[in-house]
Amino acid sequence: MKCVDDFRWRIGTKELIPIMTGGMGVDISTAELSLTAARLGGIGHISDAMVPTVSDRRFKTRFVREKQKKYKYNVLNQDKSDVKFDLERLAEATKLHVGRTMEARQGEGLIFINCMEKLTMGSPRETLRVRLSAAMDGGIDGITLSAGLHLGSLALVADHPRFRDVKFGIIISSLRALVLFLHKSVRLNRLPDYIIVEGPLAGGHLGFGLDWAQYDLKTIVGEVHRYLGEKGLAIPLIPAGGIFTGTDAVEFLEAGAAAVQVATRFTVTKECGLPDKVKQEYFKAREEDIEVNLTSPTGYPMRMLSNSPSIGAGIRPNCEAYGYLLDASGHCAYIDAYNREVDKHRDVEHISVPDKTCLCTHMRNYDCWTCGHYTYRLKDATRRLPDGSYEMLDAAHVFRDYLYSVDHQIMLPDSYRQTMPAQE
Repeated sequence: MKCVDDFRWRIGTKELIPIMTGGMGVDISTAELSLTAARLGGIGHISDAMVPTVSDRRFKTRFVREKQKKYKYNVLNQDKSDVKFDLERLAEATKLHVGRTMEARQGEGLIFINCMEKLTMGSPRETLRVRLSAAMDGGIDGITLSAGLHLGSLALVADHPRFRDVKFGIIISSLRALVLFLHKSVRLNRLPDYIIVEGPLAGGHLGFGLDWAQYDLKTIVGEVHRYLGEKGLAIPLIPAGGIFTGTDAVEFLEAGAAAVQVATRFTVTKECGLPDKVKQEYFKAREEDIEVNLTSPTGYPMRMLSNSPSIGAGIRPNCEAYGYLLDASGHCAYIDAYNREVDKHRDVEHISVPDKTCLCTHMRNYDCWTCGHYTYRLKDATRRLPDGSYEMLDAAHVFRDYLYSVDHQIMLPDSYRQTMPAQE
């Protein structure tokens, strides 16, 4: 019976373990988590979601405070069109986050960064161009384009000196989305180096509607694989979403996938950026505690724990400090929803906004508990401690379990230490 360790992924001159960790923001996929994957020979993702906030937390910079001070005059104004990011400071924050991570890299693996198009940041094209360019300046190995079609993203940085060297990938959830992207990228003579096919069981924002349960990852991967074959395109495919065991991964690898992307089991590792008390909420979750809703201002459905503090919260928009989802006109769906509730309940001190959430603030505070569909299985991947809490494992444990496990088994801490190959 095969295990993941029987496979390798050749990307450029590198031969890699075919395991990629997902890029979960805001610093949930920490540098430490991604560095573990790279040290063990795989690919680790960091995320550039709210990177000035991440920089402030990690490196004691003052990007958010400076922005909030600059636009303090606008806090009570419903019109947020004045609020803009300083592009030089945005580039500085990105290069700091990426550069420090790359400096710490060890082993033969790679570090990629997840870059979401839906982070429009008051100036969609310019802020995206800066984030992509700064990540390349910081030495990143690869950039995964996510949360959007990215039809013009590559053109924004086509003149960058590393444009042909950095690995570019795209996350898609349908063949149609891929075809649109390929038609644009072929004009630049720059096809993606890999394609991540994210299925309906993934965590966070989904590329499906509320009918997500009608779709199947293997079916979509099969459609994409056939299309690439018909077009003579040898672009590696990486399935993602619901790959909970090493055996799940092997099933895709045997069918021709180059690698797999995994995230849910890493959310509760020691290296993950979630606070420990939130990790315990993930462990305790039952299947019925996981929902897909439309509270995200991005317009995408989002999977999360139903007891997330962000759901229904009515905090004032914090665009002057954050503002990552403002469009070019200074609009955000949460601002509109918040103002509607304020107008309806002018005599109420604390309002509730049930239909949207202030994603920036709640992500920053770890109050929006996005998760994968199989989060309810996390309790079965560790052991319960005498005090009733669940043991958090290190990322290397989970990575190696994916690498060596067979027959859909998951090695628990004690048996893992007894049966796993000697650690590097």
